[in-house]
Amino acid sequence: MAHAVIENDFHCMVLAMSFICDVTGAKPSFGNAVSHSHRRTRRRWNPNVQRRHFRLSDGRTIRLNVSTKGLKVIDRDGIDSVVARLRARGMKL
Repeated sequence: MAHAVIENDFHCMVLAMSFICDVTGAKPSFGNAVSHSHRRTRRRWNPNVQRRHFRLSDGRTIRLNVSTKGLKVIDRDGIDSVVARLRARGMKL
């Protein structure tokens, strides 16, 4: 998991990258891990979210947290149309 460590004289915090895709909105799903003896313990399945840089047609570079399905959407529709949809949803880019 990608994370950043922030330290000062009084605190040390680890900020974890959220597992939410900016393009598709994919979030972790939850369920049970079932052992051979059918004991059930809670677990979560995280989407494969990666931090990627994209160059827009006007020359600007943006960074998005994108799942692998989101990468396929960007390949299919183009980064400019995806960014237009994100701006229409109210995301600041």
